[in-house]
Amino acid sequence: MKNAKKLLVSTFIAGAFMVHSTSGQAQTKASGEVLSNETIRPFKVHIPQKELTDLKHRIAATRWPDHETVADRSQGAQLEKLQPLVNYWGTGYNWRKAEEKLNALPQFTTTIDGVSIHFIHVRSPYKNALPLIITHGWPGSVFELLKIIGPLTNPTAFGGRAEDAFDVVIPSLPGYGFSGKPTEAGWGPERIARTWDVLMKRLGYTRYVAQGGDWGAVITEAMGRQAPAGLAGIHLNLPATIPAEIDAALNAGGPAPAGLSEKERDVYNALSTYRKTGSAAYGIIMTARPQALGYSLTDSPAGLAAWLLIHPGFSQWTYGDAPNKYPTKDEVLDDFTLYWLTNSSTSAARLYWENAGRGPISATAQKTADIKLPVAITVFPEDVYRAPETWARRAYPNLTYFHEVDKGGHFAAWEQPQLFAEELRAAFKSLR
Repeated sequence: MKNAKKLLVSTFIAGAFMVHSTSGQAQTKASGEVLSNETIRPFKVHIPQKELTDLKHRIAATRWPDHETVADRSQGAQLEKLQPLVNYWGTGYNWRKAEEKLNALPQFTTTIDGVSIHFIHVRSPYKNALPLIITHGWPGSVFELLKIIGPLTNPTAFGGRAEDAFDVVIPSLPGYGFSGKPTEAGWGPERIARTWDVLMKRLGYTRYVAQGGDWGAVITEAMGRQAPAGLAGIHLNLPATIPAEIDAALNAGGPAPAGLSEKERDVYNALSTYRKTGSAAYGIIMTARPQALGYSLTDSPAGLAAWLLIHPGFSQWTYGDAPNKYPTKDEVLDDFTLYWLTNSSTSAARLYWENAGRGPISATAQKTADIKLPVAITVFPEDVYRAPETWARRAYPNLTYFHEVDKGGHFAAWEQPQLFAEELRAAFKSLR
């Protein structure tokens, strides 16, 4: 990590002046003053101390519920695990260290389609680096992608070759983090996909590739369908590969259809259990009523943490108790604090509402057959869905890379940054 930090500092764009933003809310307001401005503005994070003090006071005043009546997390985040995490958030966690991580990187904002877009942009020191835009999801943020920047931009320092280098662009989704909050409906995956192409071209890139997991995968698939000039290929973790007949059987709640291979049947049964045990319930409520949910998430830090931890991507997370397992307690709190300080719980949840009726991992809903560009997929074993290669090849007519790795989960870049970077090098090798 020390080497990565040195690299990120060394690749900072020389001569770039950085401006302060008091908060995510202030940045959103500022965007309204430059709606027609296509310039790229340097950006630096500095949250006023009064907002951090308010967060600590709210945590200290938390009114806790009683203990759950089961011995597992089937009713949600367990009190005995959540309470120490939240207490640490209010007494031991240091947001200023998170600011230092972000401010060690070249950050910018630019206005596209009336919304200010915050992004990190790190150029490789190597000539002919392949431009790459990486998109996060929910309940993630740019924080989950920071540790892959070094291996991607400076591969020789991390076991790669100079010809493996990428220029890396990591935007905050509209409504997330320090990006502006859309004030009108219609900011779904298709519109964000078009926005990302504008961003890459505004940065001067005429040829680039795209990567995404979670919502990032949905948006990256939309980019693949749109196939804008210059987009050479895409890489996905958590791809949309579920065939129509499998989707129908899952919706009916029945047993696995006949004719499946053993691996396909195992995946079907896992998906069926996932649905029947309520693991997807968080998505249902955010799709249906994001505004109603937002009132409590905006008012209670403990409530926000409990809600974000409901995501099945955290099902294997040990609350920072395992010292050699990532993400750490502080890294997760970096992410949670970003949601809190930018007051973006409601605006982030609206992405689910915008995508209503279109299953994120359904090949039919995501129209994967319309993606003619090269598609690469990496399957991580602890992800919420392990796509079988047979379904992936049915879903994507131009699947050029498929690999199942032996470790990592839903937040793969957070959990296994070196492996994640190696997968991207291999996935895009043929497109250089």
